[in-house]
Amino acid sequence: MTIMGTITYSNADCGCETNRVKTDVEVEENVCTAPSAGRPETLESMVLIKGQNFSIGTDRAVIVSDGESPIRTVYLDDYFIDKYEVSNLEFKYFVETTGHKTEAEVFGDSFVFQLFLSKTTLKSITQSVKDAPWWVPVKGANWKHPEGDDSNINDRETHPVIHVSWNDAMAFCTWAGKRLPSEAEWEVACRGNLKDRLYPWGNKLLPNNKHRTNIWQGEFPFKNTAEDGWTTTAPVDSFPENGYGLYNMVGNVWEWTNDFWSVHHNQTFRVNPSGPLDGKEKVKKGGSYLCHKNYCYRYRCAARSQNTPDSSASNLGFRCAKDA
Repeated sequence: MTIMGTITYSNADCGCETNRVKTDVEVEENVCTAPSAGRPETLESMVLIKGQNFSIGTDRAVIVSDGESPIRTVYLDDYFIDKYEVSNLEFKYFVETTGHKTEAEVFGDSFVFQLFLSKTTLKSITQSVKDAPWWVPVKGANWKHPEGDDSNINDRETHPVIHVSWNDAMAFCTWAGKRLPSEAEWEVACRGNLKDRLYPWGNKLLPNNKHRTNIWQGEFPFKNTAEDGWTTTAPVDSFPENGYGLYNMVGNVWEWTNDFWSVHHNQTFRVNPSGPLDGKEKVKKGGSYLCHKNYCYRYRCAARSQNTPDSSASNLGFRCAKDA
């Protein structure tokens, strides 16, 4: 539905909930079963994560209300997961092949962080998210026009596609012969075969004073000093990969998972857990380029947030998974 009137917002941070209403590792190249003509081969790679027992969650929750705790043991079967977030180039091919229209295009607007809007677009803004006024619904904002009608993706083809809803992500994955990962699969992949660490590479945000992810530096929400090299999205192969060979598992863009949202977890041992049977919101993981430790410290493997399945925003994308 198109945004009208008051926009509600549940957390006054970086806009994590801008709802409309709201082991062993092997690399297998080109496992996608969809038509491959014209698709960028380097983005078709997936990583095979071998089935075994894994730990997910944490006993040292940072945002307790998000349901980050407790640690629980799960068993996952073998599965593949994309090395990269789905790029604009891949999504463009999907749209050209299928004629798919994203929900942002159908609704006619999507949420954008106002700092990146042109002066012309800013003049047309009449609404903002309650308690987080830096988030605004922009007419004409969608995956092709990330900041509205006067923007494009000409120089961002290898950046992650954004302004895609959960429903859009599902449509792409289905077309590609894949699926969205469960929250457990996503979190295991994020950890890169490390146990109980904050980030995919360990506990230090800047190991050897090197940036490992695309997040906000400076004073949020006023100025991003871009010490990591990027003010908005970065190419999907930016920064070093984790222990499983996966890129940008935290930061850059939030990533949809298949699970419905709940903050209550079954602590008994489970096999291939898939979250609640139903709900109103879907889990997203990884944080984004808008995350800062003082606002939305969710660029951690155990961190989580949620949106309604029809929601879209300028920091929300996805990657796919596949049964082995």
